[in-house]
Amino acid sequence: MAQTVRGMRDIFGPEIAAWHRAEEVFRTISQAFGYEEFRTPMLEHTELFQRGIGQETDIVGKEMYTFVDRSGDSLSLRPEMTAPIVRAAIEHSLVRHTPVTRLWYNAALFRHERPQKGRYRQFHQYGAECLGSPWPEADAEVILLAYDVIKAIGLTQFRLEINTLGSSESRAVYRAALVDYLNAHRAEMSGDAQRRIDTNPLRVLDSKVEQDKAVIANAPRLRDHLDEASTAHFNAVLALLDAAGVPYTINPVMVRGLDYYCHTVFEFVTDALGTQNAIGGGGRYDPLFSMLGGGDTPAVGFSLGIERLLLLSEVEAGGWGEAARPDLYIVTMGDTARVPAGLIAMRLRRVGRTVVTDVLRRSVKSQMKDANRVRAQWVAVIGDEELQKGTVSLKHMDSGDQIEVPHTEIETALASRE
Repeated sequence: MAQTVRGMRDIFGPEIAAWHRAEEVFRTISQAFGYEEFRTPMLEHTELFQRGIGQETDIVGKEMYTFVDRSGDSLSLRPEMTAPIVRAAIEHSLVRHTPVTRLWYNAALFRHERPQKGRYRQFHQYGAECLGSPWPEADAEVILLAYDVIKAIGLTQFRLEINTLGSSESRAVYRAALVDYLNAHRAEMSGDAQRRIDTNPLRVLDSKVEQDKAVIANAPRLRDHLDEASTAHFNAVLALLDAAGVPYTINPVMVRGLDYYCHTVFEFVTDALGTQNAIGGGGRYDPLFSMLGGGDTPAVGFSLGIERLLLLSEVEAGGWGEAARPDLYIVTMGDTARVPAGLIAMRLRRVGRTVVTDVLRRSVKSQMKDANRVRAQWVAVIGDEELQKGTVSLKHMDSGDQIEVPHTEIETALASRE
């Protein structure tokens, strides 16, 4: 029997209702901040990620789904969204036409990682990008947007951690000091950390290996090597968060995993999911436009893992919650009632009501059981007697109240109990 591909899964039942609720939050909050939805293809040229994310990252080196198509082009399923958004912004001259471009997305992404709870090979992210502003107000805006989305979903067990990587110049000075320190302790570190000392030393600070953590704890701090402008930028971001009442913790070893970050970086984390503690994060990535051939364009953004958001929501709420209840279930008695019932259902659906009808020609008893199963708020019974009088018998399923109304007034009756 055919089954899902390893690391991928089906989404259905009560969980899909939770997805719908989250997606409505994404849309509503994003629009409240002035962000417009943007969609990119799932497939991009592999070079986009090699140039944007970096050859030495695990994403490019180990995790991308890459293949050569019939034309000989190397293509990859997108493993993240920032590089595709920047590619699109360059291709369509978005920032040239709109000095500040605000975009949000809800996208499926793909990475060949070891599957585990909360981490899948096809996963989904909600995120937003603010393109065109170099100022700390843009950094604070995207953090506030992410924070408001997480709160609107109903989550409470999370915290915001924030740091600065400074400018490329101050980071180069720090990188040299960090490499000197790490080389002095190379023998004490894991093999993966030793490799990163030579390829991407800032990533060593992100190591979760216990033997590396002891070395990292005493490593030089980037904030001690910042230039004046970088310090002022970071302090301004913190002041804006303070003014907005958003709590945060400065994490001096946070670097994020991708090569294009600079200045502000941040993560939303939780202790409620075990080792899968990251909900999402982001930061400023001013160099990325130049890396992809788009000139100097400042930008800042974030992404949140939707599976992680919903997993935390399930943990906090003790379950997925229930799907939305249909407004009405129409029970038919006899063959002649089926067509009129269908016409009534069609009319009510076209004014926004959710209506379920029986399509198995079951008994009245079985139809009533089905109405209870789908948790319909009302049941309308239509038989020969109701057809002759032009009425329906309505039962409110919570209270048990029953009324008889003309079929043309069903909508008014439903609205009376809302």
